[in-house]
Amino acid sequence: MKPLKAELMLFIVTMFWGSSYMFMKLGLGSLGEFNLIALRFGLAFILAAILFHKRLRAVDVRTLKYGALLGFLLLGVFTCITFGLKTTTTSNAGFLVALTVIFVPMIDVLVFRKKVAPPQVIGAVLAIVGIGLLTLNSSLHMQPGDLLCILSAVFYAVQILVTSKAVKACDSLSIGILQLGFAGGFALVLSFLFETPALPSSLPGWIAILALGIFCSACGFILQPVAQKYTTPTRTGLIFSMEPVFAALFGYWFAGEQLSMQGYTGAALVLLGIVASELLSKAHFAPVTYKLHKKRRVNL
Repeated sequence: MKPLKAELMLFIVTMFWGSSYMFMKLGLGSLGEFNLIALRFGLAFILAAILFHKRLRAVDVRTLKYGALLGFLLLGVFTCITFGLKTTTTSNAGFLVALTVIFVPMIDVLVFRKKVAPPQVIGAVLAIVGIGLLTLNSSLHMQPGDLLCILSAVFYAVQILVTSKAVKACDSLSIGILQLGFAGGFALVLSFLFETPALPSSLPGWIAILALGIFCSACGFILQPVAQKYTTPTRTGLIFSMEPVFAALFGYWFAGEQLSMQGYTGAALVLLGIVASELLSKAHFAPVTYKLHKKRRVNL
């Protein structure tokens, strides 16, 4: 595959992930939060398992354990996002969840005592200032949904770091598929406990579930690792940094969401911080940032 074709595929995957926030908000119109997560990841797991059923036949107990742990963390990611979207916009959600790129090296520094690269310090400062401009109102209060989306980025960063350890001992594709299944299964249990599980009862609900399950999860998961073999981590990072931009565009085109001038300034600083942290620090944190892109499963 030529690099240009691979990068086009990654660009399409990024568009899928950027659109996922809008589809999640659409699905919440007729489905409960856990119900939506269960249907999304259940469908993605079924499709991926059918395509790669031969790989799943060789799954051992250790792979199952890692799949369950990563599925639990993935559930945390999307529980925060899904509940967060009830009180924040798709634009805000996209930019805030993208802070995963900032949190991965931050957690690596705090937990594993690794050295931090200057570009990542600059990127974190820019992102923090951007978050303030993007989410704080005139009373210096933040919406609960914004806080949940930031927490989602923390969950996602932990999930990425655990994944980097898991793939050293297990088949990465099998783990990726299993985590989708476990995330869907855990969400289904929670849906039975706190909701009434059901299939979508409206056309918008079905559109949301099919788009999230097929395009944003299954296709994104399958196309991303295939395409990334034929391009560089730096180019991959640049393409993936466009995800919150697509989230904002889809929110504007289909939901009429608009940011204030303060919001646009904050979004620009968040994006600049992400790009600075992700691209300028390759020489210092190449293993961490490479795994961030290689192991992204679903987008949003």
